[in-house]
Amino acid sequence: MKAYGAEFFGTFWLVLGGCGSAVLAAAFPGVGIGLHGVSLAFGLTVLTMAYAIGHISGCHLNPAVSIGLWVGGRFDGAKLLPYIVAQVLGAVAAAGVLYLIASGKAGFSLSGGFASNGFGEHSPGGYSMTAALVTEVVLTAFFLFVIMGSTDKRAPSGFAPIAIGLCLTLIHLISIPVTNTSVNPARSTGVALFVGDWALSQLWLFWVAPIIGAALGALAYKAVAEEA
Repeated sequence: MKAYGAEFFGTFWLVLGGCGSAVLAAAFPGVGIGLHGVSLAFGLTVLTMAYAIGHISGCHLNPAVSIGLWVGGRFDGAKLLPYIVAQVLGAVAAAGVLYLIASGKAGFSLSGGFASNGFGEHSPGGYSMTAALVTEVVLTAFFLFVIMGSTDKRAPSGFAPIAIGLCLTLIHLISIPVTNTSVNPARSTGVALFVGDWALSQLWLFWVAPIIGAALGALAYKAVAEEA
C-alpha cells in the first residue's frame, strides 16, 4: 500500500507541476515560460520524485512505464493493475486541484484545452493522427530505453533520476508542437476528464501509443543489453 500511495502522490506531482506550468505559467504576460519552461517542468517533476519515492515504489508515475518495465522483466505483473489505478487517481486528483486554481481567474475557460493532448485540429501544430501516433510510440519507446538503461545494475549509481528527468524534458521539447506531449496515459486522462468532448474522444491514442511504445522500448533494451 505504501508503494501505491507513493505512485498516487508522485503522479499527482507530475500532473500538477507539468500541466500546471502549461496552464498557469506558459503564456503569463511578460514572463511566460513557454514551450521550454513547460518541458523543463515536466522533467523536474520526475527528477524530484525519483529521488523522493524511487526507493518506495520505483517512481513509475505512468501506466506505460509500469507496463514497459513488466515487459522488460523489471516489474511484478501482480502489482500492475494497482499501480495503474493509483497513477490515474493521482492524475485526476491533480487535475482537479489545477482546475480549482485556474478557474479562480476571471475569464478562465476549458476551451483553451487545459493542457490536454490531441491530434488534428487539437494538435498545437495541427499534426495528423498518424503523426501523433508515430510520435507517441517512438518517444515512449526511447523513454523506456533510457529508464531501463539508467536503472541497470551496471549503470553509474545514483544518476538515474537525472537521466530520466532530462529525457522527459527532451521528449517534451520535441513533441509539444505535435501532441502537447503525453507519453503517459495517466497524465492524459487526468486533464481530459475535465475538458471532456474532443479530449475524451481522442484519449484512446494516448493510451494505445504510449503502451505500445513502452513495450517496444523495453524489448529493444533487453535485446541490446542482455548479458551473455
